[in-house]
Amino acid sequence: MADTRPVYLRLREQIAAAIIDGRYKEGAMLPSVRAFAAEQGANPLTVAKAYQQFQADGLIRVQRGVGMFVREGAAEKLLASEREHFVKQEWPAIREKIDRLGIETADLLDRVP
Repeated sequence: MADTRPVYLRLREQIAAAIIDGRYKEGAMLPSVRAFAAEQGANPLTVAKAYQQFQADGLIRVQRGVGMFVREGAAEKLLASEREHFVKQEWPAIREKIDRLGIETADLLDRVP
């Protein structure tokens, strides 16, 4: 299934996952807009838009002339936000499909590696 979300949202999700996973630790500098754009094959303006959203959300700080850094508490804040989004936006559709297919909870848990 193709992801139809705007590119900046997909990039934002990648960066958020890297912060949550600890690949970009608190206090660490994020890749420059140009470097990340080149790595992802994206337009630098699109990457800048994703970074601006992180800045607006208070998750990164910009040190003019130096770079962008992950703020303290960003991973925790992102994790809480991602969990809330999953439970409210994604889980209902997943649960509906589970019910529609008649899959039992025990069957799902048995398949978890």
